[in-house]
Amino acid sequence: MMGQLTKSERQLALIILLAVSLCGLALGVAGRDDILGAHGLLIVLAALAGIFKIISVYYEPEPSDERLAHYYDDPTKLGIILAMVWAVFGLFVGDWVAWLLVKPELTFDAGWSSFGRLRPVHTTSVIFGFGGNALIATSLYVLQRTSRARLPDQLSSWFVLLGYNLFCVLAVTGYMMGITQSKEYAEPEWYADIWLVIVWVVYFGIYLRTLARRKEPHIYVANWYYMAFILVVAILHIVNNLAVPVSFGHAKSYSLFAGVQDAMTEWWYGHNAVAFFLTAGFLGMMYYYLPVRAGRPIFSYRLSIISFWGITFFYMWAGSHHLHYTALPQWVQTLGMTFSLMLLIPSWASAANALLTLNGAWDKVRDDATLRFMMVAAVFYGLTTFEGSFLAIRSVNSLSHYTDWTVGHVHAGALGWVAMISFGAIYASVPWLWKSKTMYSPRLVEVHFWLAVAGTIVYVFAMWNSGIIQGLMWRTYNESGTLAYSFVDSLVAMRPYYIARAIGGLLFLIGAVVGCYNIWMTIKTAASSVEPETTADRPAIAAVPALQAGE
Repeated sequence: MMGQLTKSERQLALIILLAVSLCGLALGVAGRDDILGAHGLLIVLAALAGIFKIISVYYEPEPSDERLAHYYDDPTKLGIILAMVWAVFGLFVGDWVAWLLVKPELTFDAGWSSFGRLRPVHTTSVIFGFGGNALIATSLYVLQRTSRARLPDQLSSWFVLLGYNLFCVLAVTGYMMGITQSKEYAEPEWYADIWLVIVWVVYFGIYLRTLARRKEPHIYVANWYYMAFILVVAILHIVNNLAVPVSFGHAKSYSLFAGVQDAMTEWWYGHNAVAFFLTAGFLGMMYYYLPVRAGRPIFSYRLSIISFWGITFFYMWAGSHHLHYTALPQWVQTLGMTFSLMLLIPSWASAANALLTLNGAWDKVRDDATLRFMMVAAVFYGLTTFEGSFLAIRSVNSLSHYTDWTVGHVHAGALGWVAMISFGAIYASVPWLWKSKTMYSPRLVEVHFWLAVAGTIVYVFAMWNSGIIQGLMWRTYNESGTLAYSFVDSLVAMRPYYIARAIGGLLFLIGAVVGCYNIWMTIKTAASSVEPETTADRPAIAAVPALQAGE
């Protein structure tokens, strides 16, 4: 893969890697008496591995100009593989965490395996490791096909992909060592946050530069969603992580915000991370892959644009619904609740647009498990957005807040929407990228689909029941006006549901393992069933239609 870099790109790669290794060395030396030193060493080792890789191909012949007649998909291929690796790892840790609530002794008396450390390992691995790599990989694929233009260079995409995964590794290993900001979905410390900003700016630059050289005059709607995801996540990340480190040689930092302002900033970030990372980005994925796989045009292109602007505007104001019944001013809570209810309109517009696109293609949904992944994802997206708006109502929130109902809601979105659309996009992309006629085993795709659906339903229904029972037990009073149940009583009542949750997670994990095997075997056997090249594999010289089936 690296052999495709030009001589100048190889030289620039060495300079970048040398700079990264020097930064890691500086962190390691300054933090030699702190946990930061371990991460400095990790950065140096990662940079040295990259340097050795570049040196190994440095004197290979430069790629010919023929490469410019093809899309550059090598980073997309590796991104898909990394996404599946993170999926299996993150789901394994998540199921371990679920079993910890059933049998707390499964920490094996090790500090790194406590619930408080493993839980952010799980969330970061599945959201940022799996989800982020899937977004980066598919966005680069979609960007080129819908623009009819090759990426502006080959090095930037490698920097983004590998730099982003370095951030994920720093985050996950940091949690196990006790490095955390203790902010939901924003746990990595200051040095990892700075590195992610650099990576993200380059990512946004790739998008702008490619769109600037596009051969297709129209910017396809999927790119609107991908760009909103990239741009807004950058803004959210920077503002929420404004902090001052104790010193350059110390991993610990302190937020510039305090008290209720810190909570408001965190949930402005947290809910918009759901909006623009877990919603906008994956809607971009859906708006490309579902129509192409179904062989149908989007039901309403205009509706997709209206939905885009509705989601972009309304979501920004909804974060305060996470802070009902707190010290946050009542009017701010009401503002969040109001905009959360308004969000139902553009959200359901997107879900309906996806499902109506399948009109005339339901026979394909029946026969094609890959398309069925996407269809189920659209259904769960509609259900989850309705549930989110419902839970934002203050009177409903008084029952659901701090209960497992919220956990069920989050995982209906994470498993039913995000993971399903990602698996569908990956199963569609792998044969296209490796020029195979089909997946190694369509039957295994079917097996993965049913394991994922069963695992999601078992998990979500267990948490819905658990959460509602929790909320009712916590607010039940006896005749003397005191609580009828202690907190421990509610924990005992939750045990069967926690077992069901862990079983559901295990089913989903097994499905991901099946998917990994299927993808690996497809890649391995692709050479023996190569599909002939089509015009969809090449950038256009003149403007052509934005979408063609089989791209």
